[in-house]
Amino acid sequence: MHFDEWLLVSSVLLLLSILAWKVSSRLGIPALLLFLGIGMLAGSDGPGGIYFDDASVAQSVGVVALAFILFAGGLDTEWKVVRPALGAALALSTIGVLLTALVVAVFALFLLHVSFLEGLLLGAIISATDAAAVFSVLGARKLNLSGKLIPLLELESGSNDPMAVFLTIGLTNLLANPHESVFAVLLLFVQQMGIGAIFGLLLGWGAIYLIVRLKLEEAALYPVLTIALVLLAYGLTATLGGSGFLAVYLVGVLLGNSSVQRVNRLSGFHDSLAWLMQIAMFLILCVSDLSTPGWVAQSLASLRPSLLRSLRLGAASGCVRSFCRQVVGSYYF
Repeated sequence: MHFDEWLLVSSVLLLLSILAWKVSSRLGIPALLLFLGIGMLAGSDGPGGIYFDDASVAQSVGVVALAFILFAGGLDTEWKVVRPALGAALALSTIGVLLTALVVAVFALFLLHVSFLEGLLLGAIISATDAAAVFSVLGARKLNLSGKLIPLLELESGSNDPMAVFLTIGLTNLLANPHESVFAVLLLFVQQMGIGAIFGLLLGWGAIYLIVRLKLEEAALYPVLTIALVLLAYGLTATLGGSGFLAVYLVGVLLGNSSVQRVNRLSGFHDSLAWLMQIAMFLILCVSDLSTPGWVAQSLASLRPSLLRSLRLGAASGCVRSFCRQVVGSYYF
């Protein structure tokens, strides 16, 4: 497909996604479900017939998109509101993720007859809350949630990715290298969390100082500056072995709660950018031929049957978990 055709297809998919949001707001269903449906219909197994199987590009788009989504969520996070829920949110984003992975591991051990580490890896993959889904549902719907629930959900969803990434990488290393020590895995946890938190705070304070001192005469350059800061925060922290997602979220929280006069305008810009990133991320993941049943069957054909069953269960439970979280967030509350 030529570049001009890609531009045409991309514009049509974006327009359909915006119309889907309008429909979802009237019908009372999460817009992300319609984004997923549009992507699946446009993919190679749907009537759209778009073939895309570049896993590297899909991963890169997902990482960049989630970084901007978390930054926008941090900008909109009011510290005075979330501070009372800080302890509970940190507990849910660390101990809660670990307990969820352990429960899934026990079920996988007895029902799927896989090893405990394989079951724990399956639990780690599906245990974290989807920040994009949470911010989308909480931002697009006027939910009558009481007390600390909204700040708790926002803070937990924005801070649990480092724990999930740590568990996934650590358990993968243990499975690939049986002689790997548990101490090395714990060291990875300290490295991810520590470097992510330190550089998130340092870069957040540096961003505030830079914006105040620059005093750009052209106001339109401030959003460009914050885009560069988001990419810098993630890239530098990840390069040094820390959690780039945690760093980006902390930069957003610090900047959003600062006395910088242009924060409100920056917040509006990044809210729009976050919507674009959500649409792009879900469309690419669903358009991608990597998500089609044929590709999955071919890629997993060499795996032993028990692990294949566990991965199928993980994919199914992940879809059900995402669907239930969005539906419950939209209706129950």
